[in-house]
Amino acid sequence: MSNPAFLMVPGAPTPVAPFSHLVEADGWIFVTGQMPTWPEDDARPLPEGVAAQTARVMDNLIIVLAGVGLDLSHVVQARIYLTRFKADYPEMNAVYAGYFPPDRRPARTCIGVTGLARDALVEIDFIARR
Repeated sequence: MSNPAFLMVPGAPTPVAPFSHLVEADGWIFVTGQMPTWPEDDARPLPEGVAAQTARVMDNLIIVLAGVGLDLSHVVQARIYLTRFKADYPEMNAVYAGYFPPDRRPARTCIGVTGLARDALVEIDFIARR
């Protein structure tokens, strides 16, 4: 097993806690959960509503993957965290589904949680493979 690489991606959102954007080990890429923050302005308010926040999170994940030469086609697993599970699950799914072709959707878990950093409504992390 090769030594893991702990990487920060230029142009990706500023982390909300002490962590790397991603860790790569033996071709596996573990992408830290992304928040609906703006890469160009961390102080900017989060987008309104779960649809806009889901799109911002997915776009942030795309930025992180691109930082190591990957894209959504490399994603094998996703975990989604929602603070208002029953209310936001359908709308989040509608946005999320638009990022993946129907025949290339990663395995997935979606979890209801009591709170997220920055009072976000949604957070998503990925596992990808080179």
